[in-house]
Amino acid sequence: MRKNAKIVLLGAGSASFGLNMLRDLFAGQEFPRGTLTLVSRNADHLARGAQLAEFLNEKSGAGVTIEHTTDRRAALDGADFVVNSAAIDRLRLWKFDFEVPKKYGIRHTLGENAGPGGLFFTLRTIPMVFDFIRDMEELCPKALFVNFSNPESRIVLAIAKYSRIRAIGLCHGLFLAQACVAKIMGLPPETVDVWGAGLNHFQCLVRIRRRDTGEDLYPLLKEKDKTYDPSFEPLTRAVFRAFGYWLGCGDSHLGEFLPYGYEGECDERGYDFAQDQRDRITFAKTVDAVLAGTAPLPSDWLKPSGERGAAVIAGVLHDQKRTIESGIVYNQGAIPNLPPDLAVEVPVMADADGIHPISLGPLPPAVANLLAIQANVQQLSMEAAVRGSKKMAMQALLIDPVVNSAVAARKLFDELWEINRSYIRPCI
Repeated sequence: MRKNAKIVLLGAGSASFGLNMLRDLFAGQEFPRGTLTLVSRNADHLARGAQLAEFLNEKSGAGVTIEHTTDRRAALDGADFVVNSAAIDRLRLWKFDFEVPKKYGIRHTLGENAGPGGLFFTLRTIPMVFDFIRDMEELCPKALFVNFSNPESRIVLAIAKYSRIRAIGLCHGLFLAQACVAKIMGLPPETVDVWGAGLNHFQCLVRIRRRDTGEDLYPLLKEKDKTYDPSFEPLTRAVFRAFGYWLGCGDSHLGEFLPYGYEGECDERGYDFAQDQRDRITFAKTVDAVLAGTAPLPSDWLKPSGERGAAVIAGVLHDQKRTIESGIVYNQGAIPNLPPDLAVEVPVMADADGIHPISLGPLPPAVANLLAIQANVQQLSMEAAVRGSKKMAMQALLIDPVVNSAVAARKLFDELWEINRSYIRPCI
């Protein structure tokens, strides 16, 4: 029997996330006949999201009660699950995160989850997240916080250390890695089974197997890699040849963590901000046309997106003991040769008691050593953010392997601190 639940979506005005979460909640027919409350500070985006939710709810026959509000506290009161995709002025500030370090000679890739950009994304995002968390401690202390916002590892680590709220981070990076290795081997992705562990966007594929027979596919991958198109993910493949394991979910993400990351496919061009903005405009027009009845409903809008948020909620709500391929959780021994005081990405099991990490054992020693460098950066960056500490933030910048000049570090730090200072504040 289905149970009723109240699910709150924070940042529900997010274009891609909002649609994907709605698709997964309605398409799988696992959502309880309860309440879905959409929350966003942008009233116009929120109204569009709510209309879309009502539309998909009707088309799917899910029978869910849809609410929307700009009042976060009212929404959180009595919630069972809180799903977060909120970000502060995402594209505009992310562009500064990328362009300012580059101006001072720092060679980096995306500027999102590591490097100088990752630091300032952390400094401005964690205080916002803790506004949500403190409200939850008061209004829905037993709710599960499901996080999609970056920088995932640092957010989850902060919540685990400084709150009693249960939390999990979710990311589709493991599936990007699965698609990459399948492409090189010439196999359909759905026939390739992968198990990964590590850090978000910096995980190690511990096992790659043929799904139907269990055959180890690492020998095939190593053989096919020798002759595959050299322009495809060159950085990831160079690291693969050096360490013997596939790391990360593509050059653009992996490159963020490495001082030579600019040698990858993404090189130093960074994220395509202009294309992102065009995509957002196109998506809004499509939604408006579908809701107005002047365009057909895209066929995939009532099919699962591939994200795992709805699966986690269903696993907990219905006590399914469901295995989720990857989740970002507090380590505490899940990866025994990484610090216990760290957020790691491992398979998890979801049931009525919450989220349970599944340990794949220790990482290969050389891989663990490589990831341990980032572990130190993430720990110090998180502490700087929760304390609003300028001194600790500068220290976190200076231990980041992407930073190769103290002079450049000081210049970019001062400029990005001024840009972000209104968002940086203690939250413990």
